[in-house]
Amino acid sequence: MSEAAGEEFAREQDGFDYELSSDGSTGGFENFFLPGDSDINGASRPIMEEEIQEASDTGFQPVEFQCAGDALTAVVNNDNDWLDCADLDQLSEIWHPDSAPETWADINSDWPDEEIELFGAATTSGTFDYWTEEVVGELRVIREDFDGTEEDDEIAQGVAGNEYAHGYLPYAYYDNNPDSVKALEIDAGDGCTAPSLEAASEGSYPLARPIFWYVNQQKLQENEALQEFMRFAIELSGDRSIVSEDIGYVAMNDQEVQENLDRLEAAIDGDLSEDEAIPSMN
Repeated sequence: MSEAAGEEFAREQDGFDYELSSDGSTGGFENFFLPGDSDINGASRPIMEEEIQEASDTGFQPVEFQCAGDALTAVVNNDNDWLDCADLDQLSEIWHPDSAPETWADINSDWPDEEIELFGAATTSGTFDYWTEEVVGELRVIREDFDGTEEDDEIAQGVAGNEYAHGYLPYAYYDNNPDSVKALEIDAGDGCTAPSLEAASEGSYPLARPIFWYVNQQKLQENEALQEFMRFAIELSGDRSIVSEDIGYVAMNDQEVQENLDRLEAAIDGDLSEDEAIPSMN
């Protein structure tokens, strides 16, 4: 989303220059945003209370804008013919350090007695935080013997290269590479649901999650170029042709776009309470 917004804004604004770094949500918070070195942090999970406090200690208020939705997708190798739908308990069992099955047969005796090879997000990623909290059941708790990376293509390649592998990806990556790996349906107790933008938008897909931008309010108030960029980016977040068709995320609806624009103007004017600045905390 940040890359698309930057590229589109640069096309319309001659001379606009920006720097974009891919460090993962948590890495971006810790290394750049919370110390006050960056204007914006893209995040695939909500900001945490301790991060809000760290920003306050630095001297600024973060302002939250949901910019898209995602359907985080659990994947297996295309030759996996024993698992089409996984429930959350099964996924938790696979990834939790207290259970940590070595083979598929350790989960179900009818499944292959072959070692499970796991691929997932690096610990600096917001996707890692989301997966551990929502799937494993404990934030940042996970078995150690998995291959972690910030690169989605490395996860897909790893799963594609081993019949007994398993991992998880943003839906946007899977949607653009649907033949490389097999997506699992997810059962949270109401039956199996396949990952899709429609299911994520409707709320029926269990691993639907929001995608955010967090903006430094102090820098926002001081920088007119940042203000104009954020107005543009928020409008772009409602453009289905870019967000859904090109990127593979759920676009924001008209009401959500307007709420974000209203929050932006309130943040610029200084007329925004701490609760209003971070809607996900309410």
